[in-house]
Amino acid sequence: MAELSQHGLYALKAQLICHEGLVCKPYKCTAGKLTIGVGRNLQERGITEQEAEYLLDNDITMVLGQVSNQLPVFNQLSEVRKLVLLNMAFNLGIQGLKRFKKMLAALCVEEFNLAAQEMLDSKWAEQVGYRAKELADMMAKG
Repeated sequence: MAELSQHGLYALKAQLICHEGLVCKPYKCTAGKLTIGVGRNLQERGITEQEAEYLLDNDITMVLGQVSNQLPVFNQLSEVRKLVLLNMAFNLGIQGLKRFKKMLAALCVEEFNLAAQEMLDSKWAEQVGYRAKELADMMAKG
């Protein structure tokens, strides 16, 4: 396999960014293909499993920071219940999770069965099906 020097790799990277551009959100390239980054054709190439896990790690770090900073009750919960809130925030976004006011109020007074019921009594539960049942069970049982 051919190799490039570190200088050559740096020069190529800089040139590709200059020519292709660096766009952090998906867009249609001039050929009409869904693209991201520096000319990454998502329709034909996609991303690798390793790249997907790297993105997931970054997203988990972001969600953990948002939930722990914006929902004080989070820091009082068991790890299992923290995982439930993080899973929900990952799916709904922090603002969506914050709309579960009755569930969050139940958590504040350690009414975990009520919190689980509030999770299930939502449009979200209808949309995600088994995921909601699994998470509500985790919330109830801790």
